[in-house]
Amino acid sequence: MSAPLQGSLFDQTHDIGLGPLEGVRRTVLGDGAWIDLLRGWLHGADALFEELATSVRWRAERRHMYEREVDVPRLLAFFGEQDPLPHPVLEEARAALSAYYAEELREPFTTAGLCYYRDGRDSVAWHGDRNGRSSREDTMIAILSVGDPRDLALRPRGGGATAMRLPLGHGDLVVMGGSCQRTWEHAVPKSTRAVGPRISIQYRPHGVG
Repeated sequence: MSAPLQGSLFDQTHDIGLGPLEGVRRTVLGDGAWIDLLRGWLHGADALFEELATSVRWRAERRHMYEREVDVPRLLAFFGEQDPLPHPVLEEARAALSAYYAEELREPFTTAGLCYYRDGRDSVAWHGDRNGRSSREDTMIAILSVGDPRDLALRPRGGGATAMRLPLGHGDLVVMGGSCQRTWEHAVPKSTRAVGPRISIQYRPHGVG
């Protein structure tokens, strides 16, 4: 279920930087929820993946589930509001997103959480990020993905069939906004296909879990 990182055929540069955000496309999900998508916002994404994979101090976690302790199926890193991010382009991305969404969000993105999906066995179960203010307020979570694409699946809260699957990697940006964390759920399902590693960077405003 694992494979080495397969470089993007459309992004062969080693120069790491951001494109314009004007190409963002919005999809309205319903119940006040929406997502914005921009493919390939970050160029040099494969080079950034390699830097993050080797330089970030990744940690493995264990959690109690079903009356037993299990490994969290991915590696994690978190950077708080005062912490320097592990690459300058991640600081630039956070500032650019804060400026672009300033009128709607009315506050900046402040924190960054990183997830390292090593292969198809690593995953995130269905959930909404409803810790803190996102449990009662509309907000945004922006996710920048580097490495090989993995599906971000979405469905209305409460279960049922998957409504949308977005393969994200190689510098793609997705922003979940409005009521998305309260009225919809998202997941990164396990894959039985041989897939390469991926890192996602999740930007959140203050107090949004």
